[in-house]
Amino acid sequence: MCALDSLHGLGLGDALGSQFFYRHNYHALYERRVPPGPWSWTDDTEMACSIYAVLCRFRSIDQDALAASFAERYDSARKYGTAMNRLLRQVREGGAWRELAGGLFGGQGSWGNGAAMRVAPLGGWFAEDPGEAARQAMVSAAVTHTHPEAVAGAVAVAVAAALAAGSGRLTPRAFLDAVGQLTPSGRVHGGIGVACDLVDIPSVAVAVEQLGNGRNISALDTVPFALWAAARNLDDYEEAIWTTASAGGDVDTTCAIVGGIVAARVGRQGLPAAWRSACEPLPAWVDSEK
Repeated sequence: MCALDSLHGLGLGDALGSQFFYRHNYHALYERRVPPGPWSWTDDTEMACSIYAVLCRFRSIDQDALAASFAERYDSARKYGTAMNRLLRQVREGGAWRELAGGLFGGQGSWGNGAAMRVAPLGGWFAEDPGEAARQAMVSAAVTHTHPEAVAGAVAVAVAAALAAGSGRLTPRAFLDAVGQLTPSGRVHGGIGVACDLVDIPSVAVAVEQLGNGRNISALDTVPFALWAAARNLDDYEEAIWTTASAGGDVDTTCAIVGGIVAARVGRQGLPAAWRSACEPLPAWVDSEK
């Protein structure tokens, strides 16, 4: 149930966050006034749905099944990045996902935020075992993102969702510290440490200056900020999303990550009803593949 709650929260955050890419909605953002619906979700949600569907079928991540689902469900109108557009088209045409993912960006693999943006429901699935959430997140990331920083970003988000879904109460600082303990060393891990140092500072501007806001579409400048925003608002979905959206940058992705983490804790009952009514429903095939 936590995984499905997380998926709904991710999709809602993604769909609402995507509205604030449009200049005519900037004023609504600063007034904390939601734009009129309907709100469509993006590639963040489409790929998260594949993760959830594969978990329902296999109870863990089967990489070949996940790659096939990503490729089959791929819809270029959902705002995929250039590299993922090309990779998923090639997989759909019969290309080998291991070679294609590992060959991105001159063989270093993608260090973008795509593996992190979709993984929160996996954390909800393994809420009773954050260590297993970390291991499964690594497996899920490698289907498209093989760079160690992208993998670390996915691990951090999955662990955060698992911890949020757990019954224990953690202070924001303890929450981020626990995430950091299971995140592989590197620059994303270091960013989580900075987020921990900033967690008592309410200024979004300061957080963005130190952590980024996803503008560079990398795991490094996306995940630490999203964790900072989630940690400060774990029991309040609406406040978490407004805080995240006000930072600008890759708003649909940061809101998807934060929405997925916080919803794993508050459940679908903690999502604003009016927002849910304005949001595009999850695709029917998510239920059909259980």
